[in-house]
Amino acid sequence: MSTITLEKLSPTVGAEVHGVTADAVANDEDLAAWTLEALDAHGVLVFRGLHLDDAAQVAFSKRLGKVEVFGTGEHPEIFLVTLDPKKNRAAAYLRGTFDWHIDGMTEDIPIMATLLTARAVATEGGETEFASTYAAYDDLSDEDKERFASIRVVHTIAATQRLLNPNPTEEEVAVWNRRPPKVHPIAWTHLSGRKSLVLGSTTESVEGMDADEGRALLDGLLARATAPDRVYRHTWQVGDLVIWDNTGVLHRALPYDATSPRDMHRTTLFGKEAVQ
Repeated sequence: MSTITLEKLSPTVGAEVHGVTADAVANDEDLAAWTLEALDAHGVLVFRGLHLDDAAQVAFSKRLGKVEVFGTGEHPEIFLVTLDPKKNRAAAYLRGTFDWHIDGMTEDIPIMATLLTARAVATEGGETEFASTYAAYDDLSDEDKERFASIRVVHTIAATQRLLNPNPTEEEVAVWNRRPPKVHPIAWTHLSGRKSLVLGSTTESVEGMDADEGRALLDGLLARATAPDRVYRHTWQVGDLVIWDNTGVLHRALPYDATSPRDMHRTTLFGKEAVQ
């Protein structure tokens, strides 16, 4: 394997990778294992200017893990992240990505990681921010760590959608409720033994806690986890590849205009562990 170096991007999350080329992504048999190890250590990996096409991105993703399939066509593993409804029928739903979240928290097993390649970027806005939920847990006092060991949180699609649409119709609520609530511990004990906080826009309420008290707890923890000095903000350039550990990182896109040319190609790795 060629010489690869890492440059930390913030004190708590993110590293830029130097020394990796598109040719190495295609042909270096040791790169996948190195990438997974670096991802575990840093939460987010930034590869500037790789310019991977869909075939190369899918092939590399498959070397990292099992890849989700979203549709049909030549590369059904590619999901288009765009606000253009002509390119993605779920474009309106993607406005929910403007709030801090962890993907898949209404499932038993959240996705493991996401790979995102920039094909076109917004002229204004559209950056992606990341914050470590491992660091958020480590930052807790010993008293809070003991307290949070028994706290469980209800996650729903409706919680996310109400941030976009605070006055929904009964029909809209019925659609949101088609996916049942999912209850997870607020502190995730991973198979590795590391612990992280489970936060973000899907959090509906805290089990057994007054609604206002629970909301204050969740909002306060999220604010601490995503304080400016704990966030890496990625300003996209065409050709960038960014990979993040969805099990230990919160993320969000900064708002951008619906007519923006921003066009991201995403692959997603199936998760391997339940939140417990």
